[in-house]
Amino acid sequence: MKIKVTQEKLSKALNNISRVAISKATLPILNNVLIRVDSKKVSLTTTNLDMAIIDFLPVSSSEDGVITIPARLLAEFVSNLPRGENIEIESKNDKVTISAGKYSSTINGAPADDFPELPEINEKNAVIYKIGVDDFKTSVSQVVVASSNDLTRPALTGVFFNTDGSILRIAATDGYRLAEKKIIDNVESEVKAIVPTNSLQEVLRSISDDVEEIEISFNDDLVRFRLGEVEIISKLIDASFPDYQKLIPKNPEIKVILNREELTRVTKLAALFSKSVGGSIICESKTPDTFLVKSIANEFGENDSKIETEVEKDGKINLNSRFLLDALNALEDSEVNFQFSGHVAPVILKNQHNDKYIHIIMPLNS
Repeated sequence: MKIKVTQEKLSKALNNISRVAISKATLPILNNVLIRVDSKKVSLTTTNLDMAIIDFLPVSSSEDGVITIPARLLAEFVSNLPRGENIEIESKNDKVTISAGKYSSTINGAPADDFPELPEINEKNAVIYKIGVDDFKTSVSQVVVASSNDLTRPALTGVFFNTDGSILRIAATDGYRLAEKKIIDNVESEVKAIVPTNSLQEVLRSISDDVEEIEISFNDDLVRFRLGEVEIISKLIDASFPDYQKLIPKNPEIKVILNREELTRVTKLAALFSKSVGGSIICESKTPDTFLVKSIANEFGENDSKIETEVEKDGKINLNSRFLLDALNALEDSEVNFQFSGHVAPVILKNQHNDKYIHIIMPLNS
């Protein structure tokens, strides 16, 4: 195997895929990147068995072959070479020579036969969607904040891609909050699949500036994200996602329109005084024109901030300040629609002028 490529292109590809390479005593090959040259098509692949990243590398010349090399060692070596250099990589008898101008190194490789076989998406049976990069990045970022890291509840450690009629939605919940975003209208194919949150975060990190559209393909147990020259294939979570639509209150009694920047500021102020009580703060509406955000009196003292806005009904609710700030950061409009029904029902947060995103927070005990 032999390839010739610029330092910039190789370094970028290696930095991208080497994040997935991991160290496992039982499978040391997972430390390695698989370099394959086939009919002038060069691919770099890493996997942790649950997810694989493939970067198709544009090269100036190549000779067919395949080898695996320690991914992070190669990435660090290449990143320290001078920019603008042409790098040659050549393998002979599991020895890999990397040379660039006056710099040269030989790394011990391993046969490709030991590298795990990668799962493949069946194109004929796949459900495929395409979405603009900006919409994808915004939507996923808004939703993953509500996902859980509790491995005893695997369904909650991912994002639920689901169709309802002609709309593709994504949703996540950790049992205390829920976020949902409508991402594509007028879809024809149906899907219900839970994508691991860490796989989606890897997709977000792998998006380069020159990518404009992402192709998402679903099979029964796999999902593939195709973004430019990069493909990320991930196993789906084999679990049932909660029927979250039932958790969304239909007719909240209290609806208050608030300036998002101002609500964020007063929430941060209240949070400073609520650390000793688990971040608990009080949100209270008072007719005819007052919305209060305050901390509960404790050893640090208390804080009380007032926002002037139209209020039609009195109400009070205890919330986790961090959850509220996460929701406010995920919203986009300058105005927030804050809805609730007393102290035991969930709070609904929406953009005032855009109904595609909804964030729900369960109240704390009063």
